[in-house]
Amino acid sequence: MKLSRAVDLYIEHKRDLGFKLVSQSGILRRFCRVLGDIDVDEVSKTAVNEFIRGDGPVTSNLHKRANAVRGLYRYLLTRELVASSPMPSFLPKEPPPQEPHIYSHAELRDLLEAASRQKESWLIEPTTMRTLLLLLYGAALRAGESIRLALADVDIDQRLLVIRDTKFHKSRLVPLGTHLLGAINIYKKSRVQRFDVGPNAPFLITRRGHALNLQLAESNFVRLYGSIGMRRSKGNHYGPRLHDFRHTFAVHRLIRWYREGADVQRMLPHLSTYLGHVELRDTQRYLTMIPELLSEASLRFEKYTFTRKKAL
Repeated sequence: MKLSRAVDLYIEHKRDLGFKLVSQSGILRRFCRVLGDIDVDEVSKTAVNEFIRGDGPVTSNLHKRANAVRGLYRYLLTRELVASSPMPSFLPKEPPPQEPHIYSHAELRDLLEAASRQKESWLIEPTTMRTLLLLLYGAALRAGESIRLALADVDIDQRLLVIRDTKFHKSRLVPLGTHLLGAINIYKKSRVQRFDVGPNAPFLITRRGHALNLQLAESNFVRLYGSIGMRRSKGNHYGPRLHDFRHTFAVHRLIRWYREGADVQRMLPHLSTYLGHVELRDTQRYLTMIPELLSEASLRFEKYTFTRKKAL
């Protein structure tokens, strides 16, 4: 059996089981291109090892490639389509998760202002880039969720965003605050005056009216934060990132609850629901302990102990 056919069968099998397999399918398609359309039994351990390791430093991408190829060969082995697996016996230890960049309010303001005045030569119009950033922070959307929004998913009258077929294979409704609703409404009115207005047409578009894609949005953002003098911290290969706006939303919300004297433990499930998480532990990883958050938690504890002492 040819490698490309084996990959097709595996992807079809996984999708029949309900998996999207978006990133893994891309990795396996590239695996086919790199090795060529050879028979699956001709794939050598050396070739697989070189594909998985790549040319750059050890990052989580190395293990993503390994997991994709490992999944393919597990499928082939259980169906006796190959005699053995060419997976390497040893892989470098996966690096720890990258710490997110928590944007300060000043950084958020500077980024939004920079987005509003970005150069005409960029493929994304200033209003589109600014709206994307507002969706990521104001509605805590994932970057992919923002980009996949269709016009019909942005319901101005009901003050809602409809997020369809999310990371966890579910849809959810995201209510919009007054300020975010106003900004989105302005963009939508401008958007529908010039380009396709069908209900399934993309909400966020390029200058030419094409659907915005994640790669373009991310490359545009790198230029954007560079234009205001922001730089990646030492040893951080990934940030600041678009996804960090969502993380920042969660941390800022928690800080606000502490300052308002809210019952944070009771409110966490509400935050989890808003973010579209299946389980509460999925939300907890967003709650990075930055100094400001630690300070607020410490103040809460001090007030609690002082009140207890007075009661005694």
